[in-house]
Amino acid sequence: MLIEVQNKIVSTEIFERKFICDLNACKGACCIEGDDGAPLEKEEVAIIEENLDKIKPFMRREGIEAIEMGGVSYLDRHDEPVTTLVDQRECAFVFFDDEGISKCSIEQAYLEGEINYKKPISCHLYPIRVKKFNNLEALAYDEWNICKSACACGDKLDVPVYRFLKEPLVRAYGQAFFDDLLLVDQEVKRSYYK
Repeated sequence: MLIEVQNKIVSTEIFERKFICDLNACKGACCIEGDDGAPLEKEEVAIIEENLDKIKPFMRREGIEAIEMGGVSYLDRHDEPVTTLVDQRECAFVFFDDEGISKCSIEQAYLEGEINYKKPISCHLYPIRVKKFNNLEALAYDEWNICKSACACGDKLDVPVYRFLKEPLVRAYGQAFFDDLLLVDQEVKRSYYK
């Protein structure tokens, strides 16, 4: 079901589905799987380019080579910017920690105080995907089999997708939008249990 929250169309799946990332289980597979790089806003391409010298120390050699050859982004089949890939697989900004978990070099630069941009909002919001239609945005839950462990963890702890994603939702749309989601969630639960 779809509902309108402020000026956005929101799938009720973000209230109904449960989700908590379980990196020990999935190893950050969303950063290395898929058909394209991570979706980027046009402004984000410029931000990454401006901060590239501060991000590079956290990148792998393969990622640096990929962006030196093709830039930080390319246009996908929908003519939208996405992060450059290494060998048409993982994001160029991926590095692996000692446990083999995919991490983001952009986010690592942010965590170490080198830059003030955390990471692409599409990555931060996942598993919510945002589609834009003229002046309208639609937020939907994106089901992906690599996230089964995250769904199981969310089910176990009873954490809906939107609550797990409070920080990125506030970052993207503001606290008032998140507060409205809390109200909608109460309504969805009331109507569900009638």
